[in-house]
Amino acid sequence: MRPSSTPASDRSRSTAAQFATPDRLSDYWRFYWAVAEAQIARWLPDTASRLLDVSGPDFQSTQRSVAAGHDVVTLLPSPDMAVRSPLTLVNSRSPVSSPARRGRLRQVVGDSAFLRNFASEAFDGVIADNRVLSRHLATEAALAEVARVLRPGGRTLLCVDSVVLGMAMLAEQDRWPELSHAPRADVLLVPWPDGSITRCFTAEQLADTVTDAGLELEWVKPRTVLSASTVEMMLARDPRSMGHLVEMELRATESDDYVGVHLVASARKPG
Repeated sequence: MRPSSTPASDRSRSTAAQFATPDRLSDYWRFYWAVAEAQIARWLPDTASRLLDVSGPDFQSTQRSVAAGHDVVTLLPSPDMAVRSPLTLVNSRSPVSSPARRGRLRQVVGDSAFLRNFASEAFDGVIADNRVLSRHLATEAALAEVARVLRPGGRTLLCVDSVVLGMAMLAEQDRWPELSHAPRADVLLVPWPDGSITRCFTAEQLADTVTDAGLELEWVKPRTVLSASTVEMMLARDPRSMGHLVEMELRATESDDYVGVHLVASARKPG
């Protein structure tokens, strides 16, 4: 039986706790992944294409792309990893139109920062979601590799940590000197509780990085603008409202208000 409300211990979790260790079964993270999948579904090409997905085996974009009829090459960090099937969400999954054929999946072990095993202009699209470019601190070099393997006219979808999240993480760690300089920093590197470091961006910084890589920016928007507390409260009131929340989020993120903890962008290679 589903609890009638979200436990207080979950509601009071800090930003660091919520975003450093995502719980895919919590109300907010079920909502987050549903929004991510809907955004990917809207971004995918209309015709069958060859895509490279560097988002990691725990992200659902690969399965979505293959189901939509695209041939996908996905990078795995080690040979024993396999692409996991996405969690089935009730009343929140974006519909997949029936393609003429199901796409093919090829799994390759490699480093998403160095795509040297792939020829230039080999792919119609590159998906670099799941904050993968924030984990590569030399984001410019990683994005240049994405641009290299794209065919002229090809597109990329990417997701990074935002400065909003970075500042929240610094505040929770009492790093006040770093926090005071964060809004003006050209490059903001933020330590996480697990010892890792990620690079955080404003929308303008992300746009500049995309342009410097030789790509044409199509749009930048937050992944989500609804807070975790808002989502959890609304789902506690009505567990069937997930689909409405996702649609509300998709409409909200069409604005210019970059308040989300993660930024999503789409860009095209000229040609």
